[in-house]
Amino acid sequence: MHADISRITFRPDRHYSAVIAQQGRVQLDADANEQAAIQLLQTRTTAADLIGQHGGPAGATGFALAFVGGGRELDDLSIGGGRYYVDGILVDAARPGPGVPVAEDGHTAEDSDAPAAPAAPASPVTWTYWDQPDGYRDPERPGDRLPAQFPYLAYLKVWERSVTAAEDPLLREVALGSAMPDTAARLKVVWQVLPLAGARLEVADGATKDQVRVAFGQWAAAQASSARMAARSERPDHADEDPCLVKPDARYRGPENQMYRVEIHEGGTAKDATFKWSRENGSVTFPVDELDGTWVELASLGSDDKLDLNVGDWVEFVDTAYTSRGEPLPLLRVEELDLPGRRVRLSGEPDPSVGRRPALHPFLRRWDHRTGSRHAGRPGRTKPGAPKLRGGAVRIEEGGWLPLEDGVFVFFEPGKSYRSGDFWTVPARTATGSVEWPTDAARRPLLQAPAGIQVHYAPLAWVLGEGSAVDLRMTFGQLAAGIPAADEEALAAEASAEAEATAAERADAAPPAAGPDAQGGGQDDAGPLEN
Repeated sequence: MHADISRITFRPDRHYSAVIAQQGRVQLDADANEQAAIQLLQTRTTAADLIGQHGGPAGATGFALAFVGGGRELDDLSIGGGRYYVDGILVDAARPGPGVPVAEDGHTAEDSDAPAAPAAPASPVTWTYWDQPDGYRDPERPGDRLPAQFPYLAYLKVWERSVTAAEDPLLREVALGSAMPDTAARLKVVWQVLPLAGARLEVADGATKDQVRVAFGQWAAAQASSARMAARSERPDHADEDPCLVKPDARYRGPENQMYRVEIHEGGTAKDATFKWSRENGSVTFPVDELDGTWVELASLGSDDKLDLNVGDWVEFVDTAYTSRGEPLPLLRVEELDLPGRRVRLSGEPDPSVGRRPALHPFLRRWDHRTGSRHAGRPGRTKPGAPKLRGGAVRIEEGGWLPLEDGVFVFFEPGKSYRSGDFWTVPARTATGSVEWPTDAARRPLLQAPAGIQVHYAPLAWVLGEGSAVDLRMTFGQLAAGIPAADEEALAAEASAEAEATAAERADAAPPAAGPDAQGGGQDDAGPLEN
């Protein structure tokens, strides 16, 4: 999450069930955030254990898909409202209503005596593929259109992302004043209905629903990132040249506590992948008021010299659609500052797909790597020299320790693949002069998978052609049932009494057993008769 947090302390492998606040102690953001993470994990694990990998409640199962042929227009899918759970995460497909406005004369559209108003177009009650809230599909981009070749699979993609006041101004408490920073951020569940060409699934013609689900599960598993990274602190060569602001033997040389974020920008293999990093967890943002070519007018240039913009900084032009699509664009460098006008000139004009719609709340996100770095590594142990950039981001070099700054180094495991948006966080502390990172008994840094983004998938429909879609969703019934007339002990006693009465009735109705005289003086009737 891109938020101004001190660190992330939630570790599922420790199996903590709650955070216990103690009297007279300093309350930290990490403690509150860990409590929320513990509760989310417990809730979602329980839901997944009961429901399975995905499913919806009977009678309210969401994401029913129906093919809508385009004719001369583009094909579309209608997305039914309701709820669905994916890996225990609740996903709501309900479309909010438009609300009832109040007219100037004080009447509403629901008042029976109100004057008739011109009929307005009926608001849609369900989402579609093209207008789904977090999809931001563009009809002008061929890659966004539904496949023209059948069959194809429509699936649900789910993940979480952070939202701050830069993207949702309603989160800011205006009573605190414009000079005060925003308060808490939010986590949002994001969902998208996307198509997958049938040729990408290894299924034969006439495959059953279960076979399609299994094939999709194999495809979804292959989308996970295999990347692993480690971090450490090491006393850099230039440490003796620094003024005595930190302990002479400190490995981390920064003057303040930091929360470093290392995030993959371009995905792929190491030869194509890049990363960017921030010492503030990517939380330094600048809302955009206006865009004019390469000049960007900002709502603010920052609150202090630590959280401002300077010539040479690399920034990412972001809005809600850009974040939801997850398709990275080249970073841009700040070339010039106009302080009185709150404007900056960038090294290039932002891509036409981002920043042109104020409703999407565009902003700049600052990243802290620089073209020239004074923190070169040690030959043979680290990658020496200034970072190598491509598209404004740092090229990934596997198998060696890469310097960030102030003695902080990162290591990417060789032979892995990377996914755009994957990130790791590295807290650095002046009190210890080091970074916080898991180590083994010999204090060697351990390779770690990305902390996020955790993406979840569920199949929805196997689209065979126009008007034909096989439903792949799962459903579950309610566990609750009516309360019986008596408790279990009384019911068991009643059943036992009924069983005893039935046995007695059968015994009374049975014919009497035959005596010895009836059997010829007790002789066995199975044996031969004597004269």
